[in-house]
Amino acid sequence: MPLLGFGVYQNYTTRSSVLEAFQAGYRHVDSAQAYRNEAAVGEAVRDSGIDRGDLFITTKCVSKNHGYESTLKGVDESLAKFGFEYIDLFLIHDPCSGTERRLATYRALQDARGAGKIRSIGVSNYNIQHLEEIADAKYDMPAVNQIELYPFCQQRPIVDYCREHSIVVQAYCPIIRGKMDHPIIQTIAQNHGRDAAQVLLRWSLQKGFVPLPKSVTPERIKSNAQLYDFELEPEEMEQLDGLDRGKDGSISWNPIDAS
Repeated sequence: MPLLGFGVYQNYTTRSSVLEAFQAGYRHVDSAQAYRNEAAVGEAVRDSGIDRGDLFITTKCVSKNHGYESTLKGVDESLAKFGFEYIDLFLIHDPCSGTERRLATYRALQDARGAGKIRSIGVSNYNIQHLEEIADAKYDMPAVNQIELYPFCQQRPIVDYCREHSIVVQAYCPIIRGKMDHPIIQTIAQNHGRDAAQVLLRWSLQKGFVPLPKSVTPERIKSNAQLYDFELEPEEMEQLDGLDRGKDGSISWNPIDAS
């Protein structure tokens, strides 16, 4: 899995944006059934000329479509929309369907993986209790948990649990939907001659997360990928770590408390 992904939530120029991302060096695209742009992502993959095996494509199934049969049907529908023979990573988009349907969905994804339709299974917005129900069911633990994650909303108990169980943590909203005017973020950016988004993405990478920035602006798509020629100092990481507000720092739906 590439350590930097390109998010396409609410992207209404998906094909051109993904092609721009590929030109900027991204090889990881994060889509979802609910985004309604799987077909456009697939089109960009084909038009790019990049070998499918060199790309890592994710999609997700939202809670209204959870259940064993509906999930199997959804996997086939996603494959058809993408025009792919397989999907690299398939996530349960949220935990809002209840224990029975969550586990039925997970079982369906395991069977789809067994059939070669998906390569890896993951979850999104899962709290510790949702992850533990997978373990209690004696299913394989997910490869990934994708959660809302940036300095103001660090979800540390979930991150710690994932690390203890070798679950990769992907970070959505890593650049806080552009709300990056905090003085600490701005000062660190100035110190490095970088923009605030690059500082936040670099923080995410240095924490061991897989950030998923999204943009439709070609210049921003490119700059968000220019992260590997500078490093934040330990004291700068500590300053950013100190911005955590817990749940109050969330700017997205963050349904981690679903029963």
